[in-house]
Amino acid sequence: MRVDVWSDVVCPFCYIGKKRLESAAEEAGVELEVHWHSFQLDPEAPVRQEISNSERLAQKYGRTLAEVEDMQRNIAEMAKSEGIEFNWENANSGNTFNAHRLIHLAQSKGLGSEAEEALFYSYMTQGLPIGERETLEDVASRIGLNPVEVDDLLDSDEYADFVKFDQDIARDQLKVTGVPFFVFDQRIALAGAQPKEVFLQVLDKAQEAPAAQPAPNCSDDSCETPEK
Repeated sequence: MRVDVWSDVVCPFCYIGKKRLESAAEEAGVELEVHWHSFQLDPEAPVRQEISNSERLAQKYGRTLAEVEDMQRNIAEMAKSEGIEFNWENANSGNTFNAHRLIHLAQSKGLGSEAEEALFYSYMTQGLPIGERETLEDVASRIGLNPVEVDDLLDSDEYADFVKFDQDIARDQLKVTGVPFFVFDQRIALAGAQPKEVFLQVLDKAQEAPAAQPAPNCSDDSCETPEK
């Protein structure tokens, strides 16, 4: 089954959503053909932030540092239940444009999901600076990309149009305002890192629904098919 996913590699909910989708597909016995799409949560971010990630989030959302730290702890607990070690205290946020270009290169080699996983892990578990070239080269090496191709990519604007196109589609056509955002079989949309049970329901609907059926209306916690 084809699943298109819009995400950003600095979004812990995107990592959680990836794990839940994979777990649901394994339980349902569904083989996924995942297509990863770019969505930058902060396209104006510098390559590397000069303040801590918690301070950055506090400024962005107009919250106190204590509130953000509590939020991060709660997200870390949620991530832990999916087998993710989210070391939020060490997160080195930064501009993710080049990370998304790297994902597109990897996807052209059939390694899109491996690139996503490695970038999520590098940022959330290892605390590596996600916007810096050294981190991207490390990820590329880890998943087996050709280092010459990676150097050529990072020395050029290759795949820049792909990143921009993905973001235009998300905002202008799909009206995406946050990630993760999933589209199953190019018909059924689901927003957010929903519980595995919701993913199972959507996978079931995507398998059973006829191709001519209207796409369902999806909220943050459920999907339902519109009346004809």
